[in-house]
Amino acid sequence: MSLKDIASRCGVSVATVSKALNDQQDISQETRDRIRTAAGEMGYMANAAARTLKTNHSYNIGVLFVDRRSSGLAHEYFSSVLDSLRVEAENSGYDITFINNLARDCSGSRSYLQHCLYRGVDGVVIASVDYTDPMVIELVNSGLPVVTIDHVFNNRIAIVSDNIQGMQNLTQYVIGKGHRKLALIHGEETAVTENRLTGFYRACAEAGITVPECWIRESAFHDSDRCYEVTKELLSSRDRPSCIFFPDDYSFIGAMNAIRELGLRIPEDVSAVGYDGIQLSQMISPRLTTWRQDTKELGRLAAASLIELIEHPKTAILDRHIVSGSLLEGESVLQL
Repeated sequence: MSLKDIASRCGVSVATVSKALNDQQDISQETRDRIRTAAGEMGYMANAAARTLKTNHSYNIGVLFVDRRSSGLAHEYFSSVLDSLRVEAENSGYDITFINNLARDCSGSRSYLQHCLYRGVDGVVIASVDYTDPMVIELVNSGLPVVTIDHVFNNRIAIVSDNIQGMQNLTQYVIGKGHRKLALIHGEETAVTENRLTGFYRACAEAGITVPECWIRESAFHDSDRCYEVTKELLSSRDRPSCIFFPDDYSFIGAMNAIRELGLRIPEDVSAVGYDGIQLSQMISPRLTTWRQDTKELGRLAAASLIELIEHPKTAILDRHIVSGSLLEGESVLQL
């Protein structure tokens, strides 16, 4: 099936068919829709190689996703972000390729940048990675269009969840329930962790609450085993917190087991809040109070911003896009 066949059926020129299939704006919407409908009915499929030669684009977006916890796409937060990214990319005619440094050739492992060039991607979304990794910095500083999620580089587009305001609002909610003995278990040292700590301390300062340093503990994101251990340590003394903040909803599962093993009840003996708002948090009993991140908007904006940068590099604005979340009130915080 060729463009000429479609043109003959629709009674238009081959050039008009080409414009309709490439979404050019100098033909009417009615003509464009009529040609696309006919192309679909006739089983026309564009030749990807020909399109690449003509436009100098592969219509392929790389996604750099390195999951340190080895949970892969079972990580509900990131799987939701990436699914939204995929939908937005596909709606714009782009495919997705996951990028890592495991592909090998005769010279050994490829760097992230080499892998991107090998795959011929038009640009990359960096979704989960060690941003201090020299290979990541090499990729960000290359000429390849890049968008980061939850990390900001100078003169690069970043899609950022509002972790400062999110944690501040969540902490204010807990304080509003009468809690003043607050403990926080945070993830590893990242920009996300720094921002959440800032929001937490701001809310505490506004309420005149001083949090003992021993009640601020480090774990890791998505690590229920470590949260199990830290929770037991926090609750082992007589003077224990009345509410514990956890780095994410999944990690709370380990903490919940620790609390129950100690013979304590949630929220009667100790209250708990999470972060992310994943579906699992509302399927456990009691339902977890948490801060829900807008994963759909994070993924959509990441794809849309990268495609804008790929297709309009001279006019795309290199800026931060901050995405707000919302409180998901469950049953895990007791009113004192």
